[in-house]
Amino acid sequence: MERKYYKVAGHVFAVEAKEDDLKLMTNYEPFACDNQDVLFHLVVEDGMAVSFAEEMRQEEEGQEIVCGKTPQGEPVFQFCWWQQTAGFLVCAPDYCQARLVMTGNLRKMAIDNALMVLYALAAAGRQTVLFHAAVVSQEGKAYMFLGKSGTGKSTHARLWLRYLEGTELVNDDNPVVRVHDNGSIVVYGSPWSGKTPCYRNVSYPLGGVVLLSQAPYNKIRLMRGIEAYASLVPSISGKRWDSLIADGLHQTENLLATNVPVYYLECLPDEDAALVCNKAVKC
Repeated sequence: MERKYYKVAGHVFAVEAKEDDLKLMTNYEPFACDNQDVLFHLVVEDGMAVSFAEEMRQEEEGQEIVCGKTPQGEPVFQFCWWQQTAGFLVCAPDYCQARLVMTGNLRKMAIDNALMVLYALAAAGRQTVLFHAAVVSQEGKAYMFLGKSGTGKSTHARLWLRYLEGTELVNDDNPVVRVHDNGSIVVYGSPWSGKTPCYRNVSYPLGGVVLLSQAPYNKIRLMRGIEAYASLVPSISGKRWDSLIADGLHQTENLLATNVPVYYLECLPDEDAALVCNKAVKC
């Protein structure tokens, strides 16, 4: 077993695993760092299926995560791909220690899902959230696109890249947003990026958030208050039935809705949509 350290959005975590499993983690290499105090420590091991009582399950595009607790009260997450179990993540109650029990061949899928879940839960009380979003940068700021699966987040990001000079992709699916103690709100690249590989260890001040909706026209407006807050919640990963996690997420969501412009964009997948959006968020 070897141990390696990685830093994402200023938070360090350790992974202890066999050499062959660590070799699968090429997307984490830009985030590698030296031994430091950690947010959490994950041990990857082989073993048998873990028995637990189911609390909730989530499925998207063939991937399924089943949440529950062992008879000893430990939080458990079962990771499946097209009904094939990849592994079980068994956590300490504070999510600072965990073991990933591998039971199948989908080892990279299990490692990535385990680390995303652990990161989102361990960081929830530290004003740090993992978003389901696409993010681009332009002129020193980042702009984040939200929406339901299939809405066109990646498509809209590509429109910015194609038609707006100086735009770069920060992350295509799982950026991290952190509210720092000095009040600055920063979006970070991460080792997780969905279907488009984009594992950049970069960070930018968050200039704006845009909730997308498909429409036969292009129209954008600024949202405020509860509407802005509610638009953020579905895109933030977290175990909301756990009161401590929920409280941490709420605090960060409130800070974001209050201090970052949040827009609603009804749009077509065309050049004009990118131009309309860019003009509004940079005003």
